[in-house]
Amino acid sequence: MSLPSLVPHRGRRFAVTARILSAVVFTFVCYLGIGIPLAVLPGFVHGGLGYSTVLAGLAVSVQYASTLLSRPHAGRMADAMGPKRAVVAGLIVFALAGLFLALAALVPKTPALSLALIVLSRFGLGFAESWVGTGCIAWGIAGIGGEHTARVISWNGIATYGGIALGAPLGVKLAADHGFIALGVVTFALGVLVLPFALWKAHVPPTHGERLSFGSVLSRVTPYGAGLALGSIGFGSLSTFVALYYASRGWEGAALSLSVFGGCFIGMRLVFGNAIDRFGGYRVAIASLAIECLGLILLWQGGTPHLALAGAALTGAGFALVFPSLGVEAVSRVSTHNRGAALGAYSVFLDVALGVTGPLGGWIAGRFDYPGIFLMAAFASLAGVLLSISLYLRFGRA
Repeated sequence: MSLPSLVPHRGRRFAVTARILSAVVFTFVCYLGIGIPLAVLPGFVHGGLGYSTVLAGLAVSVQYASTLLSRPHAGRMADAMGPKRAVVAGLIVFALAGLFLALAALVPKTPALSLALIVLSRFGLGFAESWVGTGCIAWGIAGIGGEHTARVISWNGIATYGGIALGAPLGVKLAADHGFIALGVVTFALGVLVLPFALWKAHVPPTHGERLSFGSVLSRVTPYGAGLALGSIGFGSLSTFVALYYASRGWEGAALSLSVFGGCFIGMRLVFGNAIDRFGGYRVAIASLAIECLGLILLWQGGTPHLALAGAALTGAGFALVFPSLGVEAVSRVSTHNRGAALGAYSVFLDVALGVTGPLGGWIAGRFDYPGIFLMAAFASLAGVLLSISLYLRFGRA
């Protein structure tokens, strides 16, 4: 390829990437705010307010419940009113969630009121997560065209995990230096500061056409959502239980394994983000789930920290493209004006899988020890491979 033809091609790719980033930056800010209280909130509820560890855990989990409940509405809102309105509404609720969290820090001597404000904050973050996350994907796709769906979903995922990865240590630092109230103040400030940029960004009008019922959309994306859920069990198992797994073996380096997982996840999306466009979502999903399965087998059989670290790396590399590869195929099963609803319905399977993995993994650990969790997750990934193969044979070859 000659230089004159290469430069415009690279210029177009850069322009497309820049437009994608202008949409998913709001996802990054939202998940930065989600990550900020993640490591500090349970300790405040338990140690600061004096509630049990069960309530401390529930205070965190409320967010996931509200995310699950609001996913369908977020997708429908993006379709009917345009993705910009969904993102703007999510950012407003996001800022209010930060305000409630700051108010909770002001009334620690009234534990019931403080806990109620925390629950309101977590509910708000859950709604913001679904509205902003789903809206940004729909906004990005509508702005540059459906042929770039895989790239938009991939970059949105990078923004998601990058925001959480930066937010968690930032929250610990803020709480140590300025107290728990700083978490709410910074979250509120993030929402207020980024909101004008969302309002300034060009509106993409909603497409007109027949709106399918959520049940109809759900039935169309369920096979792909099932594959996503099967692949997400490995991610949920590693993130929830790897520290306990290392401790049960007397190993050090559990935090490093999570960092390696995250690094491989982001690296795969950056380096192989175009693989879905080249090979198709089904083929990438099959390969990704197979790699994840291999990584989970290494974690199951890993007799040394080095093997477990390699397993975490392969699990991160494999899981990286599961969401976008199956997501591209799921979105293709509906018309353009039902795309947001499809994304919302598809994402529900991720929420459910992560919600189920914790208690299921805990039961398996009690019966068979921690390696059994990763064996269970490996079987789930293998089932995802078989499901993806069947979907490819049915739809992909056409």
